[in-house]
Amino acid sequence: MDLIRLFVWYKVTVGLLLHASSIGDITELRGYGQIIRDEPFPAVLNFNINSYDDVQTRAGRIGITFLDNSTVKLTEHSSLIIDEYIYDANPSNSKMALQFASGTIRFISGNLNKSNIALKTPTADIAVRGTDFTCTVDETGKSLIILLPNEFGDPSGEIVVSTAMGQVILNKPYQATTTRVYEKSPSKPVTLDIDLQFIDNMLIISPPKEDTLPGEETVNKNQDYLDFTDLDVDFLEEDLLEEDADFEFTELDIDYLNVNFLEDLLDILDLLEEEQETELLGSVAGVDIQGTQIGQDLETNITTIIDGSTIRLIRKVTQNAEFSLNSDQAYTITFTQDGVTRTVKINGGNESNITVIQNSG
Repeated sequence: MDLIRLFVWYKVTVGLLLHASSIGDITELRGYGQIIRDEPFPAVLNFNINSYDDVQTRAGRIGITFLDNSTVKLTEHSSLIIDEYIYDANPSNSKMALQFASGTIRFISGNLNKSNIALKTPTADIAVRGTDFTCTVDETGKSLIILLPNEFGDPSGEIVVSTAMGQVILNKPYQATTTRVYEKSPSKPVTLDIDLQFIDNMLIISPPKEDTLPGEETVNKNQDYLDFTDLDVDFLEEDLLEEDADFEFTELDIDYLNVNFLEDLLDILDLLEEEQETELLGSVAGVDIQGTQIGQDLETNITTIIDGSTIRLIRKVTQNAEFSLNSDQAYTITFTQDGVTRTVKINGGNESNITVIQNSG
């Protein structure tokens, strides 16, 4: 009798431990995916998800429901890393930490205390306040975050997208922002003219509006978004990256065979942000600076500091160059260091030309 009781106790205890380690289950599955734990496991319906799992899709999609009813949906070629998950009857003791590593992932919050949810991409931190959103991460880590509406079409809450250099708040349906690198501020939010079914299917958008904006142009549906050039952006006389601007898409804008639309949209918004920066860089303290950013520019490796009537330009690579200039005058400064040339124009650059040429060795 004692052996029977011991055996029953052992089975119950082991069962409870196994259940306790599970933080959720695969509740949707289409195509192929895998769970990387100590070793890869093929994804199947009702597969138990644990902390520290790396959930990956290939030619398939996976939906996960956590213990608090939070849900995460991964589209094709996506990766989600679960850094930590604790579910407690006391919401203040519960935690969730997820990494959106690559691809497109939709997150719908459940019953956890929202202040204890930490979501990350390679280039952004995302704080949620009762929300539903998608996040697309490309192969370089650039991220596109879109806030989705609730069932009534109202904002599902708000999210704060942060980097080391600043943050933006998304609080309107289909508002979006992008992040390129963690050391650069997120782009100003834009509002996308898409619908929830499109987000889910990646191929369907809302019907085109009957009225178009004066002078508005569309892109031929056979054109891939990644083929955009500077000429393609000339129609943006209105600043579509200004906060609350409408970013309108019609059926002509979509390649229906392109299942990576959100990745392409990320590139478009990134390109538009660069175009805006090229036009608006340096409008600080009455100084117009073209060719680099105020502060530390990781792309040009030039640091620009405006201090009263003085502008300091510093470029430190294998060679170092530094200038202190009068902010009331116009300059064209050309850095050529080890074969790399960067040109900066201050206040139009028509008065003085400065050229520095440096080579190693």
